[in-house]
Amino acid sequence: MVKIPARTILHIDMDAFFAAIEMLDSPHLKGKPVIVGGSGNRGVVSTASYEARRFGVCSAMPIFKAKGKCPQGIFLPVRKERYGEVSKKILDILKDFTPLVEPVSIDEAYLDITGSEALFGNAEEIAGHIKTRIAKETGLTCSIGIAPNKFLAKVASEMHKPDGLTIISVDEVDTFLSRLPIERIPGVGKRTVEGLRHYGIKAVGDLKRFNKEQLIRWFGAFGSRLHELAHGRDDSAVVLEREIKSLSSEETLESDTEDLAYLKHLVGSHAEKVSWRLRQEELKGRTITLKIKFEDFSEMSKGLTIAHSTDSTKIISDSATELLLDCPLKRRVRLVGVAVSNLEGTKRESQGSLFMQEGEKERKTDKALDEIRKKFGGKVIKRGR
Repeated sequence: MVKIPARTILHIDMDAFFAAIEMLDSPHLKGKPVIVGGSGNRGVVSTASYEARRFGVCSAMPIFKAKGKCPQGIFLPVRKERYGEVSKKILDILKDFTPLVEPVSIDEAYLDITGSEALFGNAEEIAGHIKTRIAKETGLTCSIGIAPNKFLAKVASEMHKPDGLTIISVDEVDTFLSRLPIERIPGVGKRTVEGLRHYGIKAVGDLKRFNKEQLIRWFGAFGSRLHELAHGRDDSAVVLEREIKSLSSEETLESDTEDLAYLKHLVGSHAEKVSWRLRQEELKGRTITLKIKFEDFSEMSKGLTIAHSTDSTKIISDSATELLLDCPLKRRVRLVGVAVSNLEGTKRESQGSLFMQEGEKERKTDKALDEIRKKFGGKVIKRGR
């Protein structure tokens, strides 16, 4: 039998990322219950500071519930561009320690440092270097889990937040899992927890009492995964940065509306946000999609594919507006969103195409606005509509 060499995996999880950036940019917010996700009652909480979490506020909670739990909270809108800018800085820091970095979301990533320890020291030292650099270069803190695989590393990173560092060695895996609550397994929701408890399973170690076939019979394909995790096994590799399939921007409105002029304004605003992100990622797309949710929560999506890939605000906005005008708006609208897909890198575009010549003026305008936003922030300037 070929023995698989042990790996050393780090899971980096930024602490209250969105709220932490807001407090970084506005120091007077430090120590206060900051809740990011909008000031209206229709949205959900994206991130809450640890001060707000003490009142029971958590991610994905409806804003109106968060206001009920923490009426003194400071509610702020999401600033995706700013958070993305900081996220990129953090990702660049991580890549200095290993090329094997897998971004999972805007505020977390896995690192395989198995081959890096000879250069930067042991895993604990590398984690310390990462925490120091992130704090120095961004002013933020992170929590890090170190373990032989991704599953254990993620669980470890959540053990001692904020600014935590938790190590699970190979010898400690069985003891650690024997008392780990099943709620801590990534991907296990309320219904699965209820099902597990029905069979007397309260800790991950309890899963060992049952064979794989039983778990599959009870929980389907996820039962096989549970069996592996119960024994601390997770062979999934750290995957390099995933290809972006689409970029989108959407919002739930403060109140339902049938005002077409207002809806056109919203479509233009979201088109501007998506096109800005496309240019930052050096991507262009050919398929523009409009998403609408109505007052009765029914949804409709319409899309069109243009001849040439684009990152032009005007082209994306005009296309999305065309889709809006083609929609039968017989009910009031609750949510509006714009997405661009069918993406490719900007370098693939033909440099001398007629399309490029025709869009030169718009491209210069987009570039000028992008430079202003980078220097002064995303809200300082917007296109007139």
